[in-house]
Amino acid sequence: MNDVVKLSGARALIAKKMCESLQNTAQLSYHCDVDASSMVAAKNSWRAAGFNSVSFEDLIVEALARVLAEFKVFNGRLGERCLELVEEINISTAISSPNGLVAPAIFGVQEKSVEQIAKERKDLIERASTNKLTIPEMTGGTFTISNLGITPVKYFTPIINYPQVAILGLGQITKEARVADDDSVHVCPVMGLSMTADHQYIDGADAGAFLDRLKQVLESDLTLPA
Repeated sequence: MNDVVKLSGARALIAKKMCESLQNTAQLSYHCDVDASSMVAAKNSWRAAGFNSVSFEDLIVEALARVLAEFKVFNGRLGERCLELVEEINISTAISSPNGLVAPAIFGVQEKSVEQIAKERKDLIERASTNKLTIPEMTGGTFTISNLGITPVKYFTPIINYPQVAILGLGQITKEARVADDDSVHVCPVMGLSMTADHQYIDGADAGAFLDRLKQVLESDLTLPA
């Protein structure tokens, strides 16, 4: 006899929300590569300064908040035939929990340091494992990050965390040969980025400009320890 997997409880609610997202948004995904050399160096600098918990994801969350402040249409929530642009940047981070995938938010990221972000994200992960996340944390996000960097996946099509309008997927970092402007070839770590945005409000040109700006920050303007 074949096994039957039923959707129930929290898993059923998550599935319902995913279908609701696909039904109510016009989702289009965009992909690009980022030279991760600066991210590797920044992570090593934070660890050398005694902040061992700072991860690539924490560095990206802090950088992303700066880019979202410039591209405000990406930091919004859908209402009744409208998009509400939110002043506060609340970045949800996708976490696997005993009840399935959850995405609690770090609030007011635009005002927080890399150390604070790392501390709060670690706390969310710990509380997600014991089902102690709050309703505001689960529902108050304005933009979401989904990280598959520890898997072989480099690009994917993340589903928007409705009623948000965009989500960023982080892929695996791999070593690749790159050609410089002077035609010299060098090997560097490369991370794949995948962003899904609601085409009802965000055009391809805007999505491309957003990823280009984020790429600039991640490659040359990351925050380092004082």
